[in-house]
Amino acid sequence: MLDIKFIRDNIDQVKSALGKKGFQFNEAEFQALDEARKSALTRAQTLQAEKKKASKQIGALIGQGMSPEDAKAQVMGSIDSDITEAEQQAKQAEQSLRDLLMSIPNVPQAAVPFGADENDNLEVLVWGEPTAFSFTAKDHVDLGEPLGLSFDQGALVAGSRFAAMSGAMAKLHRALAQFMLDVHSEEHGYEETYVPYLVNRQALEGTGQLPKFEEDLFRIPQAQGDKDFYLIPTAEVPVTNLMRDAVYDGPLPVKKVAHTPCFRSEAGSYGRDTRGMIRQHQFDKVELVQFVRAEQSDAALEELTGHAETILQKLKLPYRKVLLCGGDLGFSAARTYDLEVWLPGQQKYREISSCSTFGDYQARRMQARWRNPETGKPELLHTLNGSGLAVGRTLVAVLENYQQEDGSIVVPEVLRPYMRGLEVIRP
Repeated sequence: MLDIKFIRDNIDQVKSALGKKGFQFNEAEFQALDEARKSALTRAQTLQAEKKKASKQIGALIGQGMSPEDAKAQVMGSIDSDITEAEQQAKQAEQSLRDLLMSIPNVPQAAVPFGADENDNLEVLVWGEPTAFSFTAKDHVDLGEPLGLSFDQGALVAGSRFAAMSGAMAKLHRALAQFMLDVHSEEHGYEETYVPYLVNRQALEGTGQLPKFEEDLFRIPQAQGDKDFYLIPTAEVPVTNLMRDAVYDGPLPVKKVAHTPCFRSEAGSYGRDTRGMIRQHQFDKVELVQFVRAEQSDAALEELTGHAETILQKLKLPYRKVLLCGGDLGFSAARTYDLEVWLPGQQKYREISSCSTFGDYQARRMQARWRNPETGKPELLHTLNGSGLAVGRTLVAVLENYQQEDGSIVVPEVLRPYMRGLEVIRP
């Protein structure tokens, strides 16, 4: 959530910056709600002052021999009911303004390029040469089915956009997740973290998925009680919310890594990537989250993105790094790098990680703070996160980049210890 004072003081700048995201900031609505809130609060405060003054007058009348009931009736009149009405109006105005602020995306940083969609993203780096073969490359669907990757079985037990794995495929999938966790926790300094896969509405509001993106979530009504759960769309939600409504007194940065399943309805992706594992309702991801002080956040984004890149480099998977343009930038993000891995079966780069800095946008929604030891005062944290990596898409990339003409898959060297020394997966 944006700072209301920042909006008031920089309204033209905010309008211009949000235009990068294609968001039309309604200045008139904001100013009307802001003025209504201030007016209602002022009226309530004025009435409270009148009540305090009236209380002294009541005491004087009682001292002159008037009964307390008559003195109160003569002096107070409708002040109590007027105060109640004014406080209710102030509360409603406050909520209306908060609802508006919750619907406004984060302001993109100046470094974010203008652009409408992914076609306007800026290529920053290319690592490795696109894998080439002396034979016609297959995609992961044709490669995986003889090896234990089944979309028919996924559809049988759940429906479309689900997969089932068995044998070597299931082991390879697990090996990738364990490898990523080990690298990030042992080499990059992240604390391995286990979190719930179900979260409450407040958690999703804190990281920015709600209220705007409810149709993309799986909601789970509770059998008892009036509060629903939601399946997590990413570990970003529960891990970032570990700092919610708290003042952290320890050293920064705080770096956490978590491996979880993720669940997305893909409501806006009808007809897109219907073949294979690229766009599933359920998939696994290893998520990196950092909490830093304001002056660290830009450097932390470069570091975090580099940590995700390390996984691709250790797996020797060709990829490119792009800086997202405003039109492709997420709702809560101030700046984002996407890592796109080369898929020979599609002959194109596809996203495998998205690494973002949010400034204090999420922290303000969550009231996630740290105590600055130099001042002793609480300050909003800056939050960052990124995929390190999406496990299913990494499996896709391994299958397609390490395929052999007979349909077998060479196991990347760094994964062989996790596969009990297995070097080749054969049909």
